[in-house]
Amino acid sequence: MTGTRFAGLGQPNVSQRARWLAPLSIVLASLITLIPFKATVPLLPPFGLMMLLAWRLHRPDLLKPWAPLLLGFVDDMVSGQPLGNAMFFWTVSFIAIDVLDTRIVWRDFLQDWLLAAGAIGFCLIGGRLVATPLDAHVDTVLLIQILISIALFPVLSRLVSRLDQRRKWQ
Repeated sequence: MTGTRFAGLGQPNVSQRARWLAPLSIVLASLITLIPFKATVPLLPPFGLMMLLAWRLHRPDLLKPWAPLLLGFVDDMVSGQPLGNAMFFWTVSFIAIDVLDTRIVWRDFLQDWLLAAGAIGFCLIGGRLVATPLDAHVDTVLLIQILISIALFPVLSRLVSRLDQRRKWQ
């Protein structure tokens, strides 16, 4: 069954496994930045943000509107960005996707990918403006990081759909 069954008036039936799996997978994706590897330029995609977007676009009923604030706090603590950076940009992206979700009648994967690409670009460019001086020459590296992140989003989206697999767990 692919549709969401409703448990009560306005209450979606969400399995207990899905309730803890989504935030846990987002936090684990944010922790990927702690893995040490040698690089001359920081091209590592924001896996926490990409996982948050994949869960939001795949299962909009799982995460509460305040969830990106707490998950962004965790990402700020482990990534080294200024405190509040991910908290603010992730929440704004999440709310923008919620607003666009009410306006779009139907979505396919290409539209989800475009929404995620816009959110990823917005968060990375906003983080660059907050964390580095304007005269720093990081724009080319930032553009490459955005392109890598957008190209990897379908992989994380597929991972989220594999992790979800509702029909086995309900």
